[in-house]
Amino acid sequence: MRTRRAALLSALATVSILAVSACGATAEKEDSGSGSTGGKPVTGLRIMVPNTPGSGYDVTARTVAQVMQDSKVASGAQVYNLPGAGGTVGLQRLVNEKGNGKLAMQMGLGVVGSSYTSKSAATLTDTTPLAKLIEEAGAIVVSKDSPYKTIDDLVTAWKKDPKKVAVGGGSSPGGPDHLLPMQLAKAVGIEPKDVNYVSYDGGGELLPAILGNKIAFGASGFGEFLDQIEAGQVRVLAVTSEKPIDAVKDAPTLKDSGIDLVFTNWRGIVAPPGITDEQTKTWIDSLTTMHDSAQWKSELTKRGWTDAFVTGDDFGSFLTEQDKSVADLLTELGLA
Repeated sequence: MRTRRAALLSALATVSILAVSACGATAEKEDSGSGSTGGKPVTGLRIMVPNTPGSGYDVTARTVAQVMQDSKVASGAQVYNLPGAGGTVGLQRLVNEKGNGKLAMQMGLGVVGSSYTSKSAATLTDTTPLAKLIEEAGAIVVSKDSPYKTIDDLVTAWKKDPKKVAVGGGSSPGGPDHLLPMQLAKAVGIEPKDVNYVSYDGGGELLPAILGNKIAFGASGFGEFLDQIEAGQVRVLAVTSEKPIDAVKDAPTLKDSGIDLVFTNWRGIVAPPGITDEQTKTWIDSLTTMHDSAQWKSELTKRGWTDAFVTGDDFGSFLTEQDKSVADLLTELGLA
């Protein structure tokens, strides 16, 4: 089981989540989703977030929309939430919106896994790939009044009674927040099957559980907790990146803490099936211009995100590989 779980993580963990600032959409005549003309911003674009407000997907999508607005790539881009079933409620809605060139969905590794563990009829291979945006390290976090002051304190208590020390994550089994504590358990000598994992539908639901001490610790993308970290409401015991992260300067890496584990998550954007080449180009051109802006570079630095931008067919190939790996390995592990 350990070998299989290690294989699963190494095959999938290459990623990573977002805020929802709804700007009013005003679609012009180009309702088909055609690109802007004469250098005018694109109008009427909508980005669906398939989990709750405050999640990593939500923060990312809202940041994308805001940067599009600020850099005059798009005007009035809307962001809205449609949570449920680890992101697959939103995925099904997206697939049902065949031909809608104004709609896209924020997603990542978690939706790939959930599409299988939730036995979703819709899969990401049904969608139109637009762009992979970022990668993000995970974080092990506790409330400000947690008895665990260091990652060593937590690991000591966890090893003593794994089933008593509940860990929460903002993804369903097979998603990054589930894979992270399972791999962490393996790295410190705990059987993954003994881990008491509690699944929440995104960071918006996970955060109150951490703050209310309903779980012993949380495992998720660190970007979901930046405001609470700065406010002193949560404490980061460790980050899962190779090197320390400027955005959480006081947090050691797991490796610096003597735990041999590095884990990253990815996030991207997909559109419904059946949209035209022109509609696809409008989205990709808009996202590329957004990506190249000074505002986006500033957000990458501010949020500690790693730039992982690829578009179109390259992102499609990546998605196909991820989808196959997830399907094969989750089936092998009995999780799909």
